Amino acid sequence: MSESNPPASSLTVADLQQRIQEMFGHKDQQRGVDGTFMWFMEEVGELSAALRTRDREELLGEFADVLAWLVTLANLTDINLEEAVYHKYCVGCPRCRKPVCECQMSAKP
Repeated sequence: MSESNPPASSLTVADLQQRIQEMFGHKDQQRGVDGTFMWFMEEVGELSAALRTRDREELLGEFADVLAWLVTLANLTDINLEEAVYHKYCVGCPRCRKPVCECQMSAKP
């Protein structure tokens, strides 16, 4: 694979945020947070439909779309997603603080 198309396993969240910013940042700024959030929600709806059909190709595309729009929202609000995820989930369950969640099934997460 070429350097511009690395395997997915080598793509960090920070890499993805930077790529999305470089590709779409100028359009994202014009659309703003509210418009971008509407697109994000539309993609979540499409993911919901794909989950019902269980079509792998459709799921691959919709998961990628949801992630891309989430990254766009993070970029627009100046949030480093790697930092956010690390602080919320990499120190243990956000609720019970255990390395393996011991929360009741009815409780989030």
